[in-house]
Amino acid sequence: MNPSPAKYSRITGTGSHLPETRLDNAALAARLAADGIETSDAWIVERTGIRARHFAAEGQLASDLAVIAAQQALQAAGRRPDEIDLIIVATSTPDMIFPSTACIVQRKLGMHGGAAFDLQAVCTGFVYALATADSMIRSGLATRALVIGSEVFSRILDFKDRGTCVLFGDGAGAVVLEGSDQPGLLASELHADGRHAGILCVPGQVRGGAVTGDPFLRMDGQAVFKLAVGVLDSVSRSVLARAGRAADSVAWLIPHQANIRIMSSAARKLGLPAERLVVTVNEHGNTSAASIPLALDCAVRDGRIRRGHSVLLQGVGGGFTWGAVLLDF
Repeated sequence: MNPSPAKYSRITGTGSHLPETRLDNAALAARLAADGIETSDAWIVERTGIRARHFAAEGQLASDLAVIAAQQALQAAGRRPDEIDLIIVATSTPDMIFPSTACIVQRKLGMHGGAAFDLQAVCTGFVYALATADSMIRSGLATRALVIGSEVFSRILDFKDRGTCVLFGDGAGAVVLEGSDQPGLLASELHADGRHAGILCVPGQVRGGAVTGDPFLRMDGQAVFKLAVGVLDSVSRSVLARAGRAADSVAWLIPHQANIRIMSSAARKLGLPAERLVVTVNEHGNTSAASIPLALDCAVRDGRIRRGHSVLLQGVGGGFTWGAVLLDF
């Protein structure tokens, strides 16, 4: 029997986890130099704003990072694992082809019975997953959800391609989303345009026991930048209009942490001062579906985001996908 639908859903707890190994730009440049690839801290910072990233240890999987982030979020929400009846893991780097990483996370948390599935929208994955969990809670399909973004992008990077390997890192972020009679998630909007699938992709696959095609991440950086700036602005304005809010009501903007130039442009187009932009890309790099919940948890734990603050989440990524969620924290 499905639970009674809730009028709204609210985030009641956040959590995150970064692998122990931190690689700053100088260390990464030295690693690449051993293979004859030239780069530098100045080159990376100027183009991206990234100064460091974290890489998972050998054998450390997306589910391992996700479980730690989930445990933190559960603790913050004051909830036990057995009180959760939905797990959605947004990831492009699952533990295996199947079962889903969400089912593996469920097992590692000692849970069973509730729905669990992965969602693949690359860097927009957490926004897609949060909107999906909100809909399921408000329709009565769930009462409390763990929504997680977890990635080990270091496994799919070509370290002979300095245009991509310097950008990405590993990590996980999670929230507990619960049914509520008070507004929390105010509006969301999701989009995709498969015509641009080729500008950011990993075009390989497993066939007959072997990898066919290209197993590494490939990106047309200029095309991604051009698309990202436009769609983030349009979807954010649309979500604000849906909620009946003005841009200046947003206390904090948390875009996907891909590139400081894209992020700064997003804030500027909305007329928001730089002080309202949550930035973690400098220390985390681009952690794909994990980047937004990681940044959210950092800003909650350092006291910037407090109860009652309006927060705008923006995601954009391969597919080509994009979306936004406006919420009152």
